[in-house]
Amino acid sequence: MKITDIFKNYDPAIIQRPYVIAEAGVNHEGDIELAKRLIYEAAEGGAHAIKFQTYKADMLASKDSPYYWDLKEEPTTSQHELFRKYDKFEKNEYELLKKECDKAGIEFMSTPFDVNAAEFLNDLMPVFKISSSDITNIPFIEYMCAFGKPILLSTGASDISEIKFAADVISKHGNPLCLLHCILNYPTPDENANLGMILDQRIKFPEAIPGYSDHTLPGNMDVLKTAVLLGAVILEKHFTFNKELPGNDHYHAMDKDDLKHFFIDMERMFLLMGNFRKNPLKSEANSILNARRSLVTVKRLKAGEVITFEHLTWKRPGSGISPKYIKDVTGKKALIDIEEDSVLKWSMIE
Repeated sequence: MKITDIFKNYDPAIIQRPYVIAEAGVNHEGDIELAKRLIYEAAEGGAHAIKFQTYKADMLASKDSPYYWDLKEEPTTSQHELFRKYDKFEKNEYELLKKECDKAGIEFMSTPFDVNAAEFLNDLMPVFKISSSDITNIPFIEYMCAFGKPILLSTGASDISEIKFAADVISKHGNPLCLLHCILNYPTPDENANLGMILDQRIKFPEAIPGYSDHTLPGNMDVLKTAVLLGAVILEKHFTFNKELPGNDHYHAMDKDDLKHFFIDMERMFLLMGNFRKNPLKSEANSILNARRSLVTVKRLKAGEVITFEHLTWKRPGSGISPKYIKDVTGKKALIDIEEDSVLKWSMIE
């Protein structure tokens, strides 16, 4: 599955199998071999894409930039200091990672956090991802829209007016849009997930593809499954090769085994959902015949006798005249003698 196919084939009337992005971010911690490992493990887990983050600390955060994450898991209190640890990759490294993604059969993505990154990433990926932190960064959004590619916009920590402002800018440029519901807590407690907001965004932005960017702890992946049932078509969740590693994003990330279990559960979920267009199944044919009711006589009728409502009741099986035609039956004459408790057939009446 390609992400461009999602934008071409989206149908809001059905629940679709999701396109899953393994958000590796900077969980490679500046090691190109670990980045490659993340690619192949994401592919093994079944992800459709892996996404990194491309930034330079000096261009992203001032020296005085307070933390917004759980200090028990990541003790660094300065954004600039934390980002500086993981901003070592240059254009060449991302070109290499794109080639590795092609080999692994998985799509390459990376979220740019500055103009320079957006410029060279444009040649490497099919869409642009805009983080929640940049939803009000309109000049940067417009810069990325100019490349003419679909936009994935996370909506964490934003209200409807802010989402609308950004969405209108993107619409003006003509870029297809996916809105990823997101809560900007690292990690997001279950009680803060607020997956119902996916429905609000679907209603208020019907032209946008609905999605979900998850920061909850992986657990049994029920959060992602619930998001799909609420209509999210593109999913994004942080990804690591070892959830026990300290710091940064490892502690609220999924791994390849979580992904595998998720896709197994998804297949059962879609098996249960089945067809989204209501029709009786072939397997129900016998039930239709025997479990539904027919008009049945409550007393003996003589040939020529006019049938009244008092002559009839309705009982199983459904092999005779349906009760929905009772008004067509009353007032007609019996063509033959009809015994009590007979299932009425059209051949018995005029």
